[in-house]
Amino acid sequence: MSTEFFWRLPLGSDGPQLAADKNNRGAAYHRPGNIAPGRLPNGEPDGFTYIDYVAQVAKAAELAGFEGALLPTGPEPWIAAAALARETRRIKFLVAFQATWTLPAYAAQQAAILQNLSRGRLEWNIITGGNPAAQRANGDFLEHDKRYQRTGEFLDIIQGLWENEQFSYEGDIYRLENGSLPRGLSQERKPGVYFSGFSDAALDVAARHADVYLNWAEPVDKLKPHIERVRELAAKRGREVRFGIRIDLFARETEEAAWSELRRQYERIDARTSEFIKHFASGSDSVGAARQTAYHQNSERFEDLIIGPNLWAGFGKAKPGPTIGLVGSHENVAERLAEYRDAGFSTFILAGNPHLEEALRIGQEVLPLVHASQPASVREGLKAVG
Repeated sequence: MSTEFFWRLPLGSDGPQLAADKNNRGAAYHRPGNIAPGRLPNGEPDGFTYIDYVAQVAKAAELAGFEGALLPTGPEPWIAAAALARETRRIKFLVAFQATWTLPAYAAQQAAILQNLSRGRLEWNIITGGNPAAQRANGDFLEHDKRYQRTGEFLDIIQGLWENEQFSYEGDIYRLENGSLPRGLSQERKPGVYFSGFSDAALDVAARHADVYLNWAEPVDKLKPHIERVRELAAKRGREVRFGIRIDLFARETEEAAWSELRRQYERIDARTSEFIKHFASGSDSVGAARQTAYHQNSERFEDLIIGPNLWAGFGKAKPGPTIGLVGSHENVAERLAEYRDAGFSTFILAGNPHLEEALRIGQEVLPLVHASQPASVREGLKAVG
């Protein structure tokens, strides 16, 4: 089974510490000590913005051997992808966006144009939304299962537009009459659909439309039954689905050095950071997010957050997003990634702070070890392709 490795691009801000609220790179506005935007020695603006820093991360990931880069929700990832396509050569852009905010026919037009401009480097990470208060703040008042129904209809229309010169559709939420892709762009590749969600409503959409079903990291034995269920649901519809995992890494030369540095950073998490995380997570109706929270919500001691070999559930204490990450030497981390691969995962979306330096570290020190651990038949196949 061939693998693909994506690196997360830190849209919004980045920094060298575990806690996201202490970031000092790539922010939307200048603060003392910030890089992009920064200040010249005379105090004047240096002329850089957050996209200049993110472009450096994208280039680093590309040079370090990553096949793609995740552009998470936040500052508009569609716009960022268009800008970054001009800064890079081959890396794919996995754009995370909610079907809520764009009519499907218009999203298809945007995708076809971006495929043309980027030479086919666009993929989609379809988000359905997990916090009702945040959804309502943007004008979306649908409840959980209805949101997934809308996402399913959205993807029905996308598929129909790509398969037909003209396409009409009438669902409970969307209606389309004689829609089509822009003239001259109908041959552009439809973006792959990378999709996640643990609820029954989400799994129905995944079985129908997902090319890659994404998970946040958990112990391998906890995820195996779930991916088997998704595989079975897709098979009933005559489809095959690949599986991916989104995971943070904290890798150093030795396992002792990794745990020691991580502990030092964890001890710097203050009450302000903790309150920020609780506020961000409050009110979510995401089943997947609830699974993540359960791994750390009743634990505060650093040691109690170690839930398996090189698995630490404290990342969710410091920043929004995945709770569980891999911690250890380069060899440790490569071994754990290989275990996920051998369990059926072929897409890896990796991250680490600061994203610039860690893209190079992981690309140089960890990915070659993972590739080397593949069966000889797979390695030979990759050589032949190359």
